[in-house]
Amino acid sequence: QVQLVESGGGFVQAGGSLRLSCSASGRRFSSYAVGWFRQAPGKEREFVAAITRSGSSTYYANSVKGRFTVSRDDAKNTGYLQMSSLKPDDTAVYLCAARYYGAGDVLMNPRNFASWGQGTQVTVSS
Repeated sequence: QVQLVESGGGFVQAGGSLRLSCSASGRRFSSYAVGWFRQAPGKEREFVAAITRSGSSTYYANSVKGRFTVSRDDAKNTGYLQMSSLKPDDTAVYLCAARYYGAGDVLMNPRNFASWGQGTQVTVSS
């Protein structure tokens, strides 16, 4: 399996931006689709965004569509989540995940991912 480490979280005011990174090691990163999920205290883990292993398709939760952009740089073994126009409701621990295959709905369910990072905290103040 691939090992994942997130970075880039922090504290930001509403309307601000952050870019999260998901650095991979252990396996060929280009073989993996990448998903981003978030979990707020007392809430279930929810889908945020995903990108197929080719990078040709991306998926977003309705709550972040138009504000977040998922991308990948296979030469750097890194996935990214650019977050803009952040809202207090975006406050959560953000986690990246990887799976060997997948597209569409498969990438929107956290149960379909075997490899996970430890998460990075994003806090948005009003």
